[in-house]
Amino acid sequence: MRVEGAEVARVLRDVARLGPYFEVVTDPAEEADPTWRPLPERDTARLIGLTDAYAERLGTGERRVAASILFQGLASRLWSPVVAAAAQGVVPDLGGLHWRWAPGAPIALWLRDPAGLRTGDPAGPVHREVVDGQLRPLRETMLGFVRLADGLLWGNAASALAGTLRVASGRPGMDGMDGLVRDLLARDPLTGTGSFDHGDFTRRSCCLYYRVPPEGGLCGDCALKRRTPEPGPGTLSPGQ
Repeated sequence: MRVEGAEVARVLRDVARLGPYFEVVTDPAEEADPTWRPLPERDTARLIGLTDAYAERLGTGERRVAASILFQGLASRLWSPVVAAAAQGVVPDLGGLHWRWAPGAPIALWLRDPAGLRTGDPAGPVHREVVDGQLRPLRETMLGFVRLADGLLWGNAASALAGTLRVASGRPGMDGMDGLVRDLLARDPLTGTGSFDHGDFTRRSCCLYYRVPPEGGLCGDCALKRRTPEPGPGTLSPGQ
């Protein structure tokens, strides 16, 4: 059942209270800001510039490392609000989604003309909006200027999806999030990208953050931790 824009905007305001990664603004006044860009971003030159800016901030000369972190950051920003809203029964339509970025801040999202779908089985619609509508086109554009294995990219997407649970699980209104996340992880192309062990997700690939100088360390869900007795101190917050 289609949902009116006012209700979608209300649900997005509600889930934004979970933290900055869950925020999507819907104020129509944002139309006046020319820095907003439509998502999925299909301008190769713009994504190259953003990737290189990430590389400079990370202090790495490896574009693929920066591109990997960028992809995971965007995946996190897409999954978080959509999955949280879907846990409340409303899947936002991302057809009017826009983005902008400033160094040191999460990637900002604005949804023009909000609309959505109310459903008791949200996994399919969420998959279409985030994976098919956003992440697949982003992958295509990024692979035009940097080489990244699909196992890495979809592992990044799975890691970002599982990460929503660390923030939102157990919060009011999020009762259905755990089952939704697990359902999404069982769908291609996320199938086999990782597994849960006693509630903790471990991916089967690495995002390459360990290559960030001087010692990037290992992420909490990194597959390399299984082979590393003393992992590094931490990780970057993707999208910042």
